[in-house]
Amino acid sequence: MTVPGADLLAAWEQTRQALSDAPAVLDTRGAAQRTFADIETEAAELAATALSKFIAGSVVGIQIGNHPAWPAAWLACCRRGLVALPLERTITPQERKAALRVCHAAGLITDTTDDQITTASLAYEPVQWGEHVPILLKLTSGTTAAPRAIRFRSAQVVADCTQICDTMGITERDLNYGVIPVSHSYGFSNLITPLVVRGVPLVMSRDRMPRAVLDGLARTGATVFPGMPVFYQAFCGLPNVPAMPRLRLCLSAGAPLPLPVAQRFRERFGHAIHSFYGSSECGGICYDREAPLEQQGFVGQPMLGVELEPLDAGSSTTRIRVHSAAAGDGYFPEPDAACLGHGQFTPDDLMSETPAGFRIVGRASDLINVAGKKVNPAEVETALLAFAGVREAVAFGRQSTLRNEEVSACVVADAPVSEAELLEFCRRRLSGWQVPKRIFFLTEMPVTERGKISRRALAKRFVTPSAL
Repeated sequence: MTVPGADLLAAWEQTRQALSDAPAVLDTRGAAQRTFADIETEAAELAATALSKFIAGSVVGIQIGNHPAWPAAWLACCRRGLVALPLERTITPQERKAALRVCHAAGLITDTTDDQITTASLAYEPVQWGEHVPILLKLTSGTTAAPRAIRFRSAQVVADCTQICDTMGITERDLNYGVIPVSHSYGFSNLITPLVVRGVPLVMSRDRMPRAVLDGLARTGATVFPGMPVFYQAFCGLPNVPAMPRLRLCLSAGAPLPLPVAQRFRERFGHAIHSFYGSSECGGICYDREAPLEQQGFVGQPMLGVELEPLDAGSSTTRIRVHSAAAGDGYFPEPDAACLGHGQFTPDDLMSETPAGFRIVGRASDLINVAGKKVNPAEVETALLAFAGVREAVAFGRQSTLRNEEVSACVVADAPVSEAELLEFCRRRLSGWQVPKRIFFLTEMPVTERGKISRRALAKRFVTPSAL
C-alpha cells in the first residue's frame, strides 16, 4: 500500500540530508530558529507523542499562525498518515468551529501564549477517504460564505512546489520572507512547501506593520518577498526606507495588483512587482515573468507544467480550464466534479489573452445584471481610475426594484473630487447602463487578511434603502 505522504516525505529526506545543519527558519532579526535537522527532530517527537493518539486518515487542524514549528507540525502529520487542515489565526471561534465540523477534524494543534505547541482531541470520527487519501485540506469559501475544503495528495503538493520554484527560479540559495499567512494557500505554497521540498529557507514573521516588514526585509537580507498589494501600497507611503540590496524578487498575489501601485513601487524602490495568479484549487496558474507593468490585470504566461484551455474560443473574454498536475482531487465534503478534479480546474475569472500573456478582466460571479445587461465591474473601475486623483476604485452591484441591480462604486481619492465630477467623467467613457448610480468615498478600502476586497461586503455595507 502506498503511504499517502510518500512523495513529500521522500523530498524532505533529500532536503534534510543535503542541508542538515543549515538554517531553515529564521526570525525577523536573521537569527536561526530551526535548522533542517531541528525540524526533523521536532517532527519525529510530535509524531511519536502528541499526534500518536490519532489514527491514520484523521484530519488535524493546525492553527498556530506564522510559528516556526509549522514545517515540523505538517511533517509530523504526514508521518502519522494524518490530513493537515491549515486554519488562519484570525478566524472567529464560530468560523473555526464550522471549519472543524465540516472537515470532521479529530484534532487541533494550537500554540499557547508562551509559544508552546499543544494538541487537543475533538469528537469527529475519521473520514473514509477511499482510494485517494489526501495529506492536506485547504479551506476555501468559493463564491459563498460556507466553508468547504479542497483535497490534495502528496504528489499534487510536490507538483505545485516544483512549478513555483522552477517558474520563478527560486532555489535553496534564496531566503523567503514569510509575512503572508502560511495557513493561506498562497503562503503555504510559496513558503512552507519550498522549504520542505526544495530546501528554501524562510524568515517567519508575525509583523503586520509596513515599517516593521520593510525593516525585517533589510535586516535579514531576504531575497524573495511574496507579498500582497496592500503591503506594496503601504511601502510606497513610508519615508526613509531602508536599503535592501539582496532583495531580487517581489511577488504579488491574493488580490489584483493595481497598476499605479506597481509603478510607484518600481519608481521608489527600483524593483518590479511580478504578478502571480493562482488558486487554492490548483496552485499557480500564471506568472508575469518580465513584469512590464503596462496593463492592469496582466498576469503573464502560464506556469511551467500548466496548460490553459479557453472555454469560449474566439471571444475577447473567456473563462479558462486549467490543466495541471497540482490541481486538487476535488472539494470536500461535496466533490463538484464538473469544476475540479482529474488534473483540471475551472476558475471563475474572466480572462483576455494577449500576445504577451493573459490578463484578468473580472469574475463571472461579479458581473452586475442591470435590466438584463451584464456589466463587468472591471470596466467601471478602469474608467474611475482614469480620473486624476483617484487611487483605488471598486465597483459592485446593489439591489434595484426596477432594474434587478444598479451599478455603484467606492473610491479612494488622493485629491479633492466630488461624486458629481466622477459621474460626469464616467458618462463620457461608459455606456449609460454601466455608469454608477452612486459613488461612495472611503479613506481606505477594507481588505481581509488575504488582501482581498469583497464586493459582496461592500454591497451589504452600502445597501440601497429600498432593499432594507
